[in-house]
Amino acid sequence: MLDWKEHIAADPEVLRGKPAIKGTRLSVEFILERLADGWSEEMLLENFPKLTKVHIQAVYGFLTDCMKDGLLFLPTKAKAA
Repeated sequence: MLDWKEHIAADPEVLRGKPAIKGTRLSVEFILERLADGWSEEMLLENFPKLTKVHIQAVYGFLTDCMKDGLLFLPTKAKAA
């Protein structure tokens, strides 16, 4: 399995510390937003030449680890008393 930590870092001096692809100003959030908007991986790679397929895999790995660690979850409605 790809180690996303080799490709993603959070530096307070870059994008206010948002997790981003190392050596770029492309945040994980930005990449996920494009994918959620219907962009294909090919569209991302064409529009951002520094981005590679491995970087996109790292984004998926990062997101997967966040979900496993409980950092991401669906909000729930509070139950009525």
